[in-house]
Amino acid sequence: MSGLPRSGRQLTIAAHGYRAVVASVGASLRVLEFEGRDLVVPFDADEVRPGYRGVTLAPWPNRIVDGAYSFAGADHQLPLTEPSRGHALHGLLAWAEFADRVVADDRVVLAAVIEPQSGYPFRVEVEVEYRLAENGLTQTVTARNLGTDAAPWGTGPHPYLVAHSAGSGTEGRGRVDDWTLTLPASDVLTVTDDRLSPIAVEPVSQHPEWDFREPRVIGDVFIDHAFTALDRTDGIAEVRLVDAEGTGVALSWDEGCPWVQIHTADVPTDAAVHRSGLAVEPMTCPPDAFNTGIDLVVVEPGAAHAASWRFSAI
Repeated sequence: MSGLPRSGRQLTIAAHGYRAVVASVGASLRVLEFEGRDLVVPFDADEVRPGYRGVTLAPWPNRIVDGAYSFAGADHQLPLTEPSRGHALHGLLAWAEFADRVVADDRVVLAAVIEPQSGYPFRVEVEVEYRLAENGLTQTVTARNLGTDAAPWGTGPHPYLVAHSAGSGTEGRGRVDDWTLTLPASDVLTVTDDRLSPIAVEPVSQHPEWDFREPRVIGDVFIDHAFTALDRTDGIAEVRLVDAEGTGVALSWDEGCPWVQIHTADVPTDAAVHRSGLAVEPMTCPPDAFNTGIDLVVVEPGAAHAASWRFSAI
């Protein structure tokens, strides 16, 4: 084990011009390329994964305010994993080691179990599949309740998309400010400035800086918000991110994810990271769903729940 990279075992799949590398810690999408160009911001195999980059979010995406919630008549307190804001952030499996279920040329399946613990006394198996096809990389996350009590559940991915015509590496990649975003969402969840705690769902027409229903350059706008009321074609919502030449990436998903979080990766203290990719996170539920109950999935004992999304080159 002495030679194991910090991000865990490296599982590479390739097909139809795509190449993906999945790191076993967090079932993280470490690399995704199409014909040699990055579709997501990668990180090194022997690097502690920065900023939840590419991680699988479970059993909740985004934040639980104060890490506290009530479910089925019981009060729960989770560890505050976002101490600067005082929230429980991005679930319980970000640093878990996932075991292999299937390893093939174009498909990998990994699994981990959330054991009952303080704040989340439920036993849930989480299976993550990455599969390549002509239309891109599909990630599917399946929860199976192995316990005797119903379990609250939510999931989503955390990729940082990039749009550029050059090959791998940061040279020539550009920044978020330069890219054109299409986000087919009519509503946005407003949040507090200091803690990003949810306030209210409002029409994006009231917040034109976050209205990307028609493609436009992102510019210097700051985004770290969840969006909903998604316009769909045959049930599919699609976010598109392209550079000035029209080259980029799309992320699409079905009605299983009625929400999407968008974040412009604002880290002014780190020039290498600052606005280097656009986080696009389809979610089965909004931030703080364990408290609000909005679109919260409840997985009954012995039951399963699956959600999926697809990355495609443009």
